[in-house]
Amino acid sequence: MSSNIGKMREHAMKIFQAGLQAVDPVEAIIGHVTLKDKALIISGRQFNLKDYDRILVVGAGKAVAPMAKAVEDLLGNRISDGVIVVKDEHGLPLKKIKICEASHPVPDERGVQGTEEILSLVETAGTRDLIICLISGGGSALLIAPAGDISLEDKQNATKLLLACGATIHEFNTVRKHLSRAKGGRLAQMAYPATVTSLILSDVVGDDLDVIASGPTVPDSSTFHDAEQILKDYGIWDQLAPAVRNHLEKGTSGQIEDTPNSNDVVFQQCSQVLVGTNLQALKAAGQEARKLGYRPLILSSKVEGEAREVARFYTAIAKEVLSSENPLKPPACVLAGGETTVTLTGEGRGGRNQEFALAAALTIAGLDNVVVLSGGTDGTDGPTDAAGAIADGTTVTRALEKGLDPKDFLRRNDSYSFFQHLEDLLMTGPTRTNVMDIYMMLLGSPR
Repeated sequence: MSSNIGKMREHAMKIFQAGLQAVDPVEAIIGHVTLKDKALIISGRQFNLKDYDRILVVGAGKAVAPMAKAVEDLLGNRISDGVIVVKDEHGLPLKKIKICEASHPVPDERGVQGTEEILSLVETAGTRDLIICLISGGGSALLIAPAGDISLEDKQNATKLLLACGATIHEFNTVRKHLSRAKGGRLAQMAYPATVTSLILSDVVGDDLDVIASGPTVPDSSTFHDAEQILKDYGIWDQLAPAVRNHLEKGTSGQIEDTPNSNDVVFQQCSQVLVGTNLQALKAAGQEARKLGYRPLILSSKVEGEAREVARFYTAIAKEVLSSENPLKPPACVLAGGETTVTLTGEGRGGRNQEFALAAALTIAGLDNVVVLSGGTDGTDGPTDAAGAIADGTTVTRALEKGLDPKDFLRRNDSYSFFQHLEDLLMTGPTRTNVMDIYMMLLGSPR
């Protein structure tokens, strides 16, 4: 590996870290929430604390522990009670708010128990209560309250099927909302007539509030019919548990009331504030790249599609930049963000970012001074302990020298093992934030 490549890989890590720091959950809360005299001010809206007998804090997601700590530091003993559900190893010491750790992305009984505590708490709220709801990516799997006769095992099976079929997060969460007593605005429904204000860290393409954590406190634009159609379109309807199919069929036929929409009275006392997004992270990453001597270009924060196909298109830009200096001249840092999907055909281990990096490695093989990094801002890529992976023009050559066939690893969806052999996994540990993924290409080395 050349000295230039080694330096560029170090630069890639610095740029990625700059993106993470820009969406730190504590800073996100501090930037939007202040306490002045006896008023809580959230993005310009004033809540006079004398109007409320209790302040309750609830929430779910990978990033809500530091969000909750920031709220505790601000409000202290003014908080009457609170419960949040976070992913395993994503908790922090809190004084007034109870933390429940649970499994993600496949839910478990601890998530059910934590969610029941949240629902029991908000159901006690009245007109003189203020509920602060903290929401981040991961909330869909952690805020778990099966509806009707659906069991936890039924929901676990549905989750696994949706994870494997390549459904987008919008499609995935449409289904989740209609199998839940908490998602799709139903948490707000239970909290009514209390005042509910939600602080939201976005992990979905387009920052759609009704999709982030499956929108527990916002109106739902989807229906039972949409959920049933998604499952049939992906060919997994018949693999679902009978209780799941029965519940959706009852909803579609009108026997079960659909999730509340924008006309529902329960949202009159609800407000939402987006405190962190993928685009914020990309802009900060671009600023760091410029400091390091690269010309930054942000392509999009709304990237979707099959990971390997997106990677092939994305890395085609590398060849264009190196051959024609279009759309910008090297040294360049080309950034994008979003959330791709992986349709599983093999039984390997990996995640969408590792698969992206492996597909990219094949496309950039042999190119000089090219580095690709693909990483999840939450520090976890798929069911692995890696955030993603890093590749360069020598990756394929180094793999072949070790007797590794990159195409075979890609075919088997075994990107984790591939990059583990090369010691090129991106390992950050839990970042306690979550704004989707960052895709980065460094093209040409600064002097």
